[in-house]
Amino acid sequence: MPSNRPDHYRILGVLRDATQEEIKRAYLQAAQRLHPDKNVAPGETEIFLDIQQAYEILSNPRRRDLYDATLPPEIESDGSVRRDFIFSRPHLVRLTEPQVLYGLLEIGSREGSDKIPAPPLNVCLVLDRSTSMAGNKIDMVKAAAIQLLRSLRAQDVFSVVAFSDRAEVIIPAAINWETKKQEAQIQFMQTSGSTELFQGLEAGLKEVRRTLDPSRVNHIILLTDGHTYGDEQACFRLAEEAAQANIGITGLGVGAEWNDIFLDALVSRTGSNATYISQPKDIQTILVQKFEALASTFADDVLLEYKAQDHIRFNYAFRLQPEGGGITLESPIHLGPITRDTPLTVLFEFVIGPEALEQDEVVLVDGALKVSVTAMPAPMPPMRVRITRAVSDTPSSDAPPPAILSALSKLTLYRMQERARIAAEGGEYSSAARHLQKLATHLLSQGESSLAKTALMEADHLERMHAWSATGNKEIKYNTRALLLGPPKEKVKE
Repeated sequence: MPSNRPDHYRILGVLRDATQEEIKRAYLQAAQRLHPDKNVAPGETEIFLDIQQAYEILSNPRRRDLYDATLPPEIESDGSVRRDFIFSRPHLVRLTEPQVLYGLLEIGSREGSDKIPAPPLNVCLVLDRSTSMAGNKIDMVKAAAIQLLRSLRAQDVFSVVAFSDRAEVIIPAAINWETKKQEAQIQFMQTSGSTELFQGLEAGLKEVRRTLDPSRVNHIILLTDGHTYGDEQACFRLAEEAAQANIGITGLGVGAEWNDIFLDALVSRTGSNATYISQPKDIQTILVQKFEALASTFADDVLLEYKAQDHIRFNYAFRLQPEGGGITLESPIHLGPITRDTPLTVLFEFVIGPEALEQDEVVLVDGALKVSVTAMPAPMPPMRVRITRAVSDTPSSDAPPPAILSALSKLTLYRMQERARIAAEGGEYSSAARHLQKLATHLLSQGESSLAKTALMEADHLERMHAWSATGNKEIKYNTRALLLGPPKEKVKE
C-alpha cells in the first residue's frame, strides 16, 4: 500500500483482526471524543472525518476484504509509548508438575512525549460525611476540598458529592468560576447518618458522566472512614460501569474502621488503588498528592486484552508503580495509569502446567495492549502482544535479571502479610503469627525496624486475642505496599 494511503485500522485504533463489534465500539468511542459538535480544536474535525471514512470501509465486510487485499505486511509502531517485558528465566523446563514463571512488564512514555500537553481534569470528590466523620476528620476534609478548588486550572471540571445514608451534590460538575460561593458550600457540610457507599458512588459517577470527555482525565476520589453494609455488589457493578466508560476510582480510607478488602477490590476494577490514611491530619496532604498525580497523567489506563491459553494461567499480578496495588485478573485487565514521570510497572506470576510443554515453544500471552493517552485526539493503535518462551529439557544456569529480583524482593514482604491475613481469616492464628514473625525478620534485614516492631506486636496480639488489633492489619498491609513504590533499582532496558 502506498505510503500516502490511510491506514484505517490505525485511524480507528484497532488491530487488523478486530471483530465487527470491536470496530463499532472503537468508532463510537472516537466519535464521542471528536464529534464536531463537541470539539472545535484545529485539526480535530479532519480527524473525525477520517474516522468516519475508516468506519464506513471496515464495517462493510465486502469493502473491508477489498481494502485488506491492498495492505502490506503489518509493521508495529508504538508511537509515543514504549513497552518492555522481561522474565525470571530465559526458557521453560519440561517437568511433570506445574512450574512458576515471573514476568515484569514496563510501559512508559517515549522521549519527547512531554511535548504532549497535560490533559484537563474531570474529577469528583465523593466524601463520607457520616456521623463517625464528625470533628477533626470533617474539618480536614473541608480544608482539603477547598485547597483543591483553589488549585484548579481554567480548563478543569470539578464536583463534590457528600454522602451518608443519602447523597447530596455539594458542587455540581462544572468549570470553576464561582470559587467563593463553592467554598462556602463546602464549609456548610455537616455530619449525619450512617455510611452507605453506593449512595455516594452513584451520585459521583453521575456527576462525572455529566461532563464525561475522553480528552479529560475522568476520575472519582472516594474518601470514607467506615464500613458499608449490604450494598457491596451494587458498588462493584458501578465500578464496572465506570471502567467501561474509562472513569477511574481512587479510594482513601481514614482510620481503622473502613473495609480495606472491599475498597481494594472496588477500585482495582478501574485500575486504581486504595490508600490508608492513619491520622486525620494527613487527609489534606494525601488528597492533594492524589490530585497532583491525576494532573500529571500521561495515560489514564492501560488495558491488556488476551486469549486464555490452555494449561497456562495468570496466577497473580501486582502493580509496582506508579501506585502499588493488586490487579483483578479478568480480561480485559485494567493495569493502571502511566504518569509523565513514572512508567507503569507490573509483575506477573504465571503458572504453566506440564501439558503445555509438549511443544518446543509455548505461547504465554496472545492479545493486545490498549493505552489511552488522554491528550491525544485520535485513538492510539493497540500494541499486539504475543509472548512466547522456548522449552528445554534442562534448566538454565543464568541468574534472574536484577529488575526481577528487586521486584520479587519487595513483593515478598507484601505477600507475607497477605498469607498472615488469609491464615487469620481461616482461624489459624498461630500460623498467621508465624507469617508476621517471618515478615518482621525480613523487614529488620532491610532496615525497616519500626514496621518490623509493628509486625511482631501484631503477631503477639493475634496469638493472645485471636483477632487483629484496631489498626494492626492496615498498618502492616499498606506500609509493606508503600515499600514497593519508587523506581526499581535497575531500570528495565528498552
